[in-house]
Amino acid sequence: MTADVATATRELPMVELSAAERSALVEQHLPLVGYITSEFIGRLPSHVSRDDLTSAGLMALFQASRAYDPNTGVPFNRYANTRIRGAILDDLRGADWASRGVRSRQRRLSQTEDQLTTQLGRTPTSTELAAALGVSEKELAETRDEAQRSMVLSMQGFTAEGASLDDHLPTHTPGPEQELLHRERLGYLRSAVSVLPERLRHVVEGYFLHERPMAELAEELGVSESRISQMRAEALVLLRDGMNTHLSPEMVLKAAGSGAAVKRKEAYYAAVGTQSDFRSRLALSSFAQFSVPVARTA
Repeated sequence: MTADVATATRELPMVELSAAERSALVEQHLPLVGYITSEFIGRLPSHVSRDDLTSAGLMALFQASRAYDPNTGVPFNRYANTRIRGAILDDLRGADWASRGVRSRQRRLSQTEDQLTTQLGRTPTSTELAAALGVSEKELAETRDEAQRSMVLSMQGFTAEGASLDDHLPTHTPGPEQELLHRERLGYLRSAVSVLPERLRHVVEGYFLHERPMAELAEELGVSESRISQMRAEALVLLRDGMNTHLSPEMVLKAAGSGAAVKRKEAYYAAVGTQSDFRSRLALSSFAQFSVPVARTA
């Protein structure tokens, strides 16, 4: 009987979620992207861009909502968790500029430093290390600089020993306070989308909420697909800063650019806060209810 049940389970057809169900999954799990991004950022060099990692995580979340099959029995939060982490790692590996020569010098430096530390009973000086490597102190400094700026990443580096990626996702049920904060954040997100500049809103709603191809959006707006990609990235940054202005002001960098550009951003941030009040932000509704105005321009 058990074997029959297992066979039947394997043969279940894939369940395709509706657009409304996918939108609800994305909306519910948006904070997961922030949690995972923060975990990675805390272990990476300062030059790594949080924005880039967030964008990779968001894209993975949206893609996970499209590919998720409830028949597998895997909770969506675990499935999305793995997809988001994998996408961020791929993005980091893709940004790793180091050549084989750089990697070879780094390994030799590390091995020699370990050997000298064992022999001397202390950390070797730069002079001693350079002499052991047969290089000048200037060349040693350059190798150290290369090592600091490069990124050697592995799955094991981001998990506790013996743990899987899924172990990093809290499984406890959120309390009333966490639920209230989560609902308010979603309310701010809806407000932030609704007050985006018209063309950016058109791209966000069309691409993320209605899954329209970039080629179609590009044709409607009279621009190239690469420009749609740029507009999408610009909108994501505005959404993030617009929400953080009211939820986590310490995370918002001072607006850069011309005076007019700064004023436009500040006006947008203010509009996010005035678009709704606390009560209306808690009155959650599905993203699928957003309408997408067709803005045809030459």
